[in-house]
Amino acid sequence: MHPSIRRLAASVSKAPLNLNKASAMLYPPVPLFRRLLRAHRHLPPEMRTLGDDYIKSEFRRHKDVSNPMYIMGFLTQWKMYLDQMPPSQNTTFSGKKLDPTVFEKMSKEQLGQLYELMHATKEIWKPVEPESEHVEPKKS
Repeated sequence: MHPSIRRLAASVSKAPLNLNKASAMLYPPVPLFRRLLRAHRHLPPEMRTLGDDYIKSEFRRHKDVSNPMYIMGFLTQWKMYLDQMPPSQNTTFSGKKLDPTVFEKMSKEQLGQLYELMHATKEIWKPVEPESEHVEPKKS
């Protein structure tokens, strides 16, 4: 057997595939954008419109960025979001808490956007009280 074949055979790992590393593969911006919009099809209509608008505005805002490290961070975060989306319409999206280390690294502008997003989602998901069950307090 040739030495190159032995080296090739030795380089094949017997360890199982690490799914975390496999899912960390990034997509180019346009296919990632399309996959994100497709993933939103399984969300309720209010969440879908809010999410679609947010994705479109973020990708438009970052269209002309030239810093490769910034681009990698941007694509990585959106890929992680995509991995958290429900794979089908039968499963529900539960969301997750923001990691404190990520929160600490945010700029003032990012914190402002997060604050605006929080208020926009609260307005959409306000619980609606039925009028028939609303009881006014009695005056004595």
